[in-house]
Amino acid sequence: MASTAHSHFALFSSTATTTTIILRRIATVRCGPRDSRGPLLKGRILSTEAIQAIQSLKRAYRTDPTDLPTHLLSRLIKSDLAAAFKELLRQDQCALAAKVFSTIQSEYGADLNMYAELAVALARNGLSEEIDPLIGQLEKQGGIQCEETKGLLRLVKALIGAQRKESTVRIYGMMKKSGYEVDEYLGRVLSKGLRRFGEGELADEIDQELGRLYKGILVKPRA
Repeated sequence: MASTAHSHFALFSSTATTTTIILRRIATVRCGPRDSRGPLLKGRILSTEAIQAIQSLKRAYRTDPTDLPTHLLSRLIKSDLAAAFKELLRQDQCALAAKVFSTIQSEYGADLNMYAELAVALARNGLSEEIDPLIGQLEKQGGIQCEETKGLLRLVKALIGAQRKESTVRIYGMMKKSGYEVDEYLGRVLSKGLRRFGEGELADEIDQELGRLYKGILVKPRA
């Protein structure tokens, strides 16, 4: 059976700028059968340029994780960057995906769906501790935009699923700061998650807001 082990490392530094990814002491050992996900394929999703960038990053990463040819990423158009990001997440290459994410964030701005996808991948690979500084970057970038409803829901679910109390509370704070009017379903998900984390007062606050916005629809606090 295949197994994976890795030493402690930090993808996101609390002292870094909002677009800087810090990679440290990354050592990955894989035993057993080769990855069953299959090879990269040129086609509708991945262009030749995106495939070449991914392959170059992976080769460099195996040699020295701290010296990656990130200049290749700046040559890619937005759609290629997004495709490379998704492909690296599919391969559970979180450190490299974080590099691509950083480029997208600095050049175009990353939407909440991308934050959610990265958070899910980090949790899946045992790197949940990297999620809190990731959300810290989101806050420094200006927080939440009211029109990103679907992305926000995905992100909230990802944070709750990863058991990230600090980040979940932080997201709620960003929602309040932006004047976000919570919809019923998101409110229920967020309230339930906060209550599970022991944040009963914040959960009650959301329940009261839901009651105000949706008459007769109120999430009752647990006893």
